[in-house]
Amino acid sequence: MALSAAQLPVLLAAWTAPLEVLAIIAGLSYLYFVVLMFFAVRSVFGLENRMAGIVVALSWAPLVGAYFIWAPLSTALGFLASPFFLFYIIYYLGGEFSRLGDSMRSGQNLRRMLEAAAINPHDADAQTQLGLLHLERHQHGEAARRFQNAIAIDPTETDAQYQLGQLAREQGKLDQALKYVSTALKQDEKHRSSEVHRELGAIYLEMGKPEEARRELSLYTKRREYDPEGLYYYGRALEALGDRPGARDAYQRAVEAARTAPRYRHRFTARWSRLAQKQLRKL
Repeated sequence: MALSAAQLPVLLAAWTAPLEVLAIIAGLSYLYFVVLMFFAVRSVFGLENRMAGIVVALSWAPLVGAYFIWAPLSTALGFLASPFFLFYIIYYLGGEFSRLGDSMRSGQNLRRMLEAAAINPHDADAQTQLGLLHLERHQHGEAARRFQNAIAIDPTETDAQYQLGQLAREQGKLDQALKYVSTALKQDEKHRSSEVHRELGAIYLEMGKPEEARRELSLYTKRREYDPEGLYYYGRALEALGDRPGARDAYQRAVEAARTAPRYRHRFTARWSRLAQKQLRKL
C-alpha cells in the first residue's frame, strides 16, 4: 500500500511532465515511501522510533543482491503473474489478508478509544480497552500503563488485573504476576472462560511450585479440556511431580487438541503442540 501511494504521482508525472520534473517527483515520491515504511514498521512491530528508523535504513541491503539475480528471476516472475497462481496465493493466504483488515480496524478502534478516554479520563473500561489495543500492536509498555490507569480508577477492573499479571510473568516478575492474577481470580474465578486458572498455574510452575500449579491446571483442564496451552502446562506440572504417565497423557492430549483445532486457530496452537511433542520425546 505504501509503495502504491508513492508510485501514483510518478506514474502521473511520466505521462504529463518533462524528464527533469519527473526525476524530481520520483525522488520525492521514494522519500515519501521511506517515511510511510517507517510508520508501517513502527506500527506493525510495535518498535520505538529509533529502532524503526534503523530497520528502514538497512532495508535497502537486500536490493543490492536483487540487482544481481534479477535477470534469472525475471522469467520465473512472469509465471507468477498467472491467474491460476494468483488464485492459489489468495486461497492459501486468505487469513493474512483478513488479518490486514483486522489491523486496520484495530487502528480505527484505537482512535475511537483514545477519543473516549480523552472525553472521560476516569473511565476504567476505556483504559482497559486501550491497553488491549496496545497489546495487539505489541506496545507492551503503553499497554501496561493503560492497565495501571484502569485499576487506579477502579481496582475491580478484573481484566486489567489479569493482563498486568500476564505481562509481569512474561517479564519474569513472578511476585507481581502472582499478586495481579490472584486478585483477578478472587474477583471472578471464571474470568476469560477460566483462563485465569491457567495463568495462575503457569505462574506457579515458573515459581517452582508444581503442586499448586497442578491444582489450578487440573481445574482448568476439566473446564477447558481441548486447550493445548492448558494441557501443556498441566503436563509440565505432573512431570515435575513425578507422574510420568499422567504427564504423557496430558502432552498427547495437547498435541491432539492442537491438531484438531479450527484452521484459523492453528497459528495460536502450533507452539503448544511443538512444546508438548518435545516433552514427549524426553519421556
